[in-house]
Amino acid sequence: MARTLPEIRTRIDSVDQELLHLLNQRAALANEVGEIKRIEGSAVFRPDREAQVIRHLQQTNAGPLKGGSVAKIWREVMSACRALEAPQRVAYLGPAGTFSEEASLRFFGSSIQHIPCGNFDEVFHSTTSGAAEFGVIPVENNTEGVVTRSLDLLLHSPLHIIGEISLLVRHHLLRTTASLEGIDVVLAHPQALAQCQQWLNTHLPNAERRAVSSNAEGARLAADHPNWAGIASERAGSEFGLHIVSHAIQDDAYNRTRFVVVCLPSTMPAPEATGRDCVSLVLSVPNKPGAVHDMLVPLKEHGVSMTRFESRPARSGQWEYFFYIDLQGHPSQPHIAAALKDLQNLCAFYKVLGSYPLAD
Repeated sequence: MARTLPEIRTRIDSVDQELLHLLNQRAALANEVGEIKRIEGSAVFRPDREAQVIRHLQQTNAGPLKGGSVAKIWREVMSACRALEAPQRVAYLGPAGTFSEEASLRFFGSSIQHIPCGNFDEVFHSTTSGAAEFGVIPVENNTEGVVTRSLDLLLHSPLHIIGEISLLVRHHLLRTTASLEGIDVVLAHPQALAQCQQWLNTHLPNAERRAVSSNAEGARLAADHPNWAGIASERAGSEFGLHIVSHAIQDDAYNRTRFVVVCLPSTMPAPEATGRDCVSLVLSVPNKPGAVHDMLVPLKEHGVSMTRFESRPARSGQWEYFFYIDLQGHPSQPHIAAALKDLQNLCAFYKVLGSYPLAD
């Protein structure tokens, strides 16, 4: 016999109380773990461990909850448990409502201490100085390529990468009124303007395109000027009380941006292997014929897959380049360790930017 709506609601209330009891049990156990970590002097946050927990839960999930929902729920549960010890201080490109903030929340959960920064340099400075424990920066977009300032800062920074997140980016045109009429200026981060240029050419060909430090900053400015519009996230629109005049105006429907999480090695060492890992390197080789080819030989000989290869001018005046490379695997694996050793012997400059779990 089918249950009535009041009966179902009563059962839901009972299950909620059971969940609350179990969540508090989990929090108490997390506190015990925190005490042990404090005695040992080990890191509170372990992205490798959290990735393994979530992956195992997704594999054993019988439904009807979807795997993505399980990941989001448990990310928040773990974030709340971590915050009982101390919320992580996370620096990102601000103000509130940026995609960098969204990436930070997706990676750490919402129980963090927000440190919004005016530019990428400030994110690195805050994290290096200890004002923030972690920094979150974009490194590449699938349509516009690498974020060059982020790569340049990683080159000489003492920070290392301990995690990544890939964010599906939806750019919306935001304004104080719900109309395309009378827009004189469109404000956004240069990357966002580039990602929406075809739409702007078609729908707002006469509007000035003005680059600002972040999309959320553009939304903030548009909130004070009736004839201005910003390109930003739905979150930024809510933050500054703006209408979404046009939804998803990015030229690529599958526009994604990859962010990395950085910190000092003293804050957290490199995560242990999870089985789905990445090693990021920056290299340079002597400026001679065949040097780049020779650099790739150890990867082939040891069966290592390269998933990214980018070059940046070394600014030496000698037409030399730094190469940013991502390898699939973890330094604890023998074939990866052997390839890295051979690679280092060939390079004029060699730096491991980080080894970390791949984003889901």
